[in-house]
Amino acid sequence: MPALSARLLPALLLLGAAPQEQPAAHVAAPPLIGTATPEEARALADQGVAIERDRQAAHLLAEHRRLDAALAGLRPQRPGVVDAYVVSVALDSDPVFAREAREAGRVLARRYDAGGHAVTLAGPDGRGGAPLAMGTPQHLATVLARVAELMDPREDVLVLYTTSHGAPFGIVYNDGDQGFGAIAPARVWTLLSQLGIVNRLVMVSACYSGIFVPMLASETSAVVTASAADRTSFGCRSDNDWTFFGDALVNHALRKPQPLAQAAGEAAATIAGWERQGRLTPSGPQVQVGTGAARWLALLEAKLPAATAPTGRPATEALKE
Repeated sequence: MPALSARLLPALLLLGAAPQEQPAAHVAAPPLIGTATPEEARALADQGVAIERDRQAAHLLAEHRRLDAALAGLRPQRPGVVDAYVVSVALDSDPVFAREAREAGRVLARRYDAGGHAVTLAGPDGRGGAPLAMGTPQHLATVLARVAELMDPREDVLVLYTTSHGAPFGIVYNDGDQGFGAIAPARVWTLLSQLGIVNRLVMVSACYSGIFVPMLASETSAVVTASAADRTSFGCRSDNDWTFFGDALVNHALRKPQPLAQAAGEAAATIAGWERQGRLTPSGPQVQVGTGAARWLALLEAKLPAATAPTGRPATEALKE
């Protein structure tokens, strides 16, 4: 009997455990955007269109509570200090994006001393990670609005990291068969302008993400993207922990105490090497740093923490298969 009990106990514990939420799978074609012409899709993305369908009421309540908890955790800025507010968001339910956004949020919050000033929006990561509010266009806009209330735009900085699939019109929002949408550069520019967030570091991990550079670049902005406007980026397999861009920039270069421009250059060189190894068309990562942004970056990066080791499955593991 003791031997039998020893075998049964783990199984009984598993039966009693709360089921872990799993990433939503993509099956159905996206409504509206999936049937739109390129011109119509761009117009919808400019407005930040989002469609939610067939959501259970319990899911909506749980999301409301998770978002409330995330917003409640944000603290006001410190007068006389250049505070960074870090927002890391996965806009697609493919779990690679949730894993990347979660770890990117941790890396960036540590790098920029953003304790109490950081929010990660990401669905289930497929690895048992803590439930977080999902990355959706509405949640992103809400978090940015709260950040704008708490920060001093004259001295503080938004650090925004987004990861998802991309398209020639912008970045794509897709949560299984329930959530669909798109965010174009014009929509991000409008949000940030309306909220008065002028000091910003925006990093976009997606195909065609270079399309964000012309619209978001400014004297007080820094923009880093995974690809040129007419190129795809790589590494977004669902079983990956990182995309090429996230692995090279966040998981390696930004873990080191080096300036952003130097880290972006290192990441671009690393990605180019991986692409040569895989005989892939170069993605052409982009970086643009305004002169005013260089000044607040120098203040933010004056006392960077010691380097930490990369984590997760390297994005290049897929090249070996």
